[in-house]
Amino acid sequence: MTNTPNPAEPLSGGCFCAAVRYRIAAPLRGARSCHCSRCRKAFSGAGSAYAEVEPGSFTWESGEDKLRHYTTAPGWGLCFCGICGTTLCGMQGERVHGVTLGSVDGDPGVVIEMHLFVESRAPWDHIGGDAPQFAAFPPAAT
Repeated sequence: MTNTPNPAEPLSGGCFCAAVRYRIAAPLRGARSCHCSRCRKAFSGAGSAYAEVEPGSFTWESGEDKLRHYTTAPGWGLCFCGICGTTLCGMQGERVHGVTLGSVDGDPGVVIEMHLFVESRAPWDHIGGDAPQFAAFPPAAT
């Protein structure tokens, strides 16, 4: 049995302790993994695995009062559960910009399209698969 999401059904997700839950009404897009030292710290692993959400498609279902926010750069930040510490999403201003793929219930409907900042990955990090790898950001589209 496959766990392929039904495009008509919203995605759902949440934190490890289930205190915070969310729903996403549109398909995710632009899945990527960043291997920079900041993402390794923020996600306690080899890096981040996240995908962008369509503006206006994300809603908190429960536990919004349990969220904690951390500003990573002016206008950008992360939200995480204040109880269990699960990193849930990235913020651009007041808007959820992307979600961590590990916090999505079941199949998020995307695969990693690229690896970023592989030049600064941890020495123990082995990147598998055939998604393109970039030393820093990918080249700008022309």
